[in-house]
Amino acid sequence: MEGAALVASASHGIGAVAFAAFSLLLLLGRRVQGQHRLLLTACALTATWSAATALHDYFVLGVAVAQVARVLETFRTAAWLVFLMLLLQPSGLPAKRLLAVVALLSMTQLATGELAPVTIVLGYNASQPADPALIATIASSLLLAVVGILLVEQLYRCTPTRERWGIKFACLAFGTLFAYDFYLYSDALLFRRVEPHLWAGRGVVDALCVPLLAITAARNPGWKLELFISRKMMLRSAGLLACAVYLMAMAAGGWYLRSVGGAWGPVMQLICLCGAGLILAGVLFSGAARARLRVFISKHFYQGHFDYRNEWCRFTQVLSEVGPSPGERAIQAVAALVESPAGALWIRRNGAFEPAASWNVPAQLATETTGSAFCRLLEGRQWIVVAGHLLRHAEAPYPAWLHGIPGLWLVVPLMLHGQLFGFIALTGPRTPVALNWEVFDVLRLAGSQAASCLAHGELAERLSVARQFESFNRMTTFVVHDLKNLLSQHSLLLANAQRHKDNPAFQKDMLATLEHSVQKMTAMLHRLSRGDHAAERSPHALADVLRRAISGYATAQPCPTLDITDLTLFALVDGQRLERTVAHLLQNAMEATPPDGHITVSLRRLDESAVIEVRDTGAGMSEAFMRERLFRPFETTKPAGMGIGVYESREYIRELGGRFDVDSRPGFGSTFRIVLPLELAAEKVPAMA
Repeated sequence: MEGAALVASASHGIGAVAFAAFSLLLLLGRRVQGQHRLLLTACALTATWSAATALHDYFVLGVAVAQVARVLETFRTAAWLVFLMLLLQPSGLPAKRLLAVVALLSMTQLATGELAPVTIVLGYNASQPADPALIATIASSLLLAVVGILLVEQLYRCTPTRERWGIKFACLAFGTLFAYDFYLYSDALLFRRVEPHLWAGRGVVDALCVPLLAITAARNPGWKLELFISRKMMLRSAGLLACAVYLMAMAAGGWYLRSVGGAWGPVMQLICLCGAGLILAGVLFSGAARARLRVFISKHFYQGHFDYRNEWCRFTQVLSEVGPSPGERAIQAVAALVESPAGALWIRRNGAFEPAASWNVPAQLATETTGSAFCRLLEGRQWIVVAGHLLRHAEAPYPAWLHGIPGLWLVVPLMLHGQLFGFIALTGPRTPVALNWEVFDVLRLAGSQAASCLAHGELAERLSVARQFESFNRMTTFVVHDLKNLLSQHSLLLANAQRHKDNPAFQKDMLATLEHSVQKMTAMLHRLSRGDHAAERSPHALADVLRRAISGYATAQPCPTLDITDLTLFALVDGQRLERTVAHLLQNAMEATPPDGHITVSLRRLDESAVIEVRDTGAGMSEAFMRERLFRPFETTKPAGMGIGVYESREYIRELGGRFDVDSRPGFGSTFRIVLPLELAAEKVPAMA
């Protein structure tokens, strides 16, 4: 044992010299203030404790010196914990409450240490009867080490990435200190004795941390780190610590049952551990338990009730995610701020506030008029109405239909541009929540944000309906335009019938024109019944499309002529709609050209495109008219025109990926040119003659 005592004494002596030297550097190198003062205190206590332990291990000076060493160890551990908390304190963590926690743990360790100093524990082994004082001493030391590890983890995780350069070596040093203590005392708790070799190496391990602390002190002259402790991480750390303490208590209880239970001992231990696991799982999956823990942490460890950044990120994410209706998402987002599990939403519609959504409550049916005293109170004062408190205001009686919501707690107004857009009724929270000015302000702001999102959704829905009507009206306009063209053809046919009714050739052309008109009207009715304006595209021979388009004007004056230089040109189009587009251009040319003029429809190839031209020798158009009015819908110079034929033609050609050009001069006629991409796979199929 003398050799082990010598090693332990030398090890702790090295630790004492290292921390004493570092303390001297801190004392002489700069003015001691702020974090440096506490750092110097912690280093001095560590050096003193190491020296006292080294002396006792070598000289075995008795129980009194062992008690002093134990007290110094407690103060040394508490000083490092307080120093870590001081580094974390700028994030808003109240120092007084944290210090109270550390003080409580330290007093517990001191109380147990008076009964069983660590140096006495060195002689304790499993063959001796269990001593509660010794077990309490080891358990309290282990718990302080766990708290230190959690604080180191928080310090590193909550430091911004760009500032970890200045803190990483300190985290490594602190982590080594507390991790070694955790290993030492967990081994002691497991085997009911402190391992002499682990105890002997403790001083050297502590001394190895001094260079890391020195580097960190040099990188951080003021030890002033702008940190932020995440409430989420605090919640998880607190939950982890609570689970660890709970499992340790259950393990101790199981060990006790096994020791005193006789034959039933192992069975009772197994039942105890399984029951403890089930209870722990139930608590971990309990929303109410998590809500109580969140409220407890916010109330006792933070100055502000809300972590505004995380709350606002969560609030925005809930409003924008895909899932339930926008109204239900708005209820969930607002309810989560005050731990409410259910609610209902009313929105202003048609002169009244109508139920729009519900979450975990029965669907509401009653409405509230916009001019009621209750709505005037919400809009005029923007109050968060607490259930039962509104009855004191005689000018705004509590609406009777709101009693239909079980457990009604709050009514949150949704304000938009200074007016009441709606309101949300929330049920009681999972855990008691203190209603103060901060909670009310956050609810008002969240209500305004939710109102903006809901108003956007309402506007989008109205716009969708308006677009459906617009699409229907546009389709109707094009149908009317097609009917006008057919009417013009029939009027021309009827006018020529008076002069050529006995001509067999005219009769044949008249029948062909009527047949063509019937086909066009049948296709028009088919599209109208389907409710769409466009048909599926397929390869069509452009020569056949032009022949069908020009056949309706066989009896017209002047009669259009067809000039096709390539019969193998195919394009991916809706044949009927392209035919109607060419017919629009022919009708315009017919109306602008005198009977002795000329109208020519031609088809030719240009590289990988097909070019369709409709040329006339009519009145032509000015450059200003083509630039400002030609392609504008409902702009026309014709007494009976609608002004959408050329506009529709250009838009359809653009849909096909083509180009629509116009050349015109007043008095010299016009040329409308359509350029379409060819469908190469169908080029070898000849068009019908």
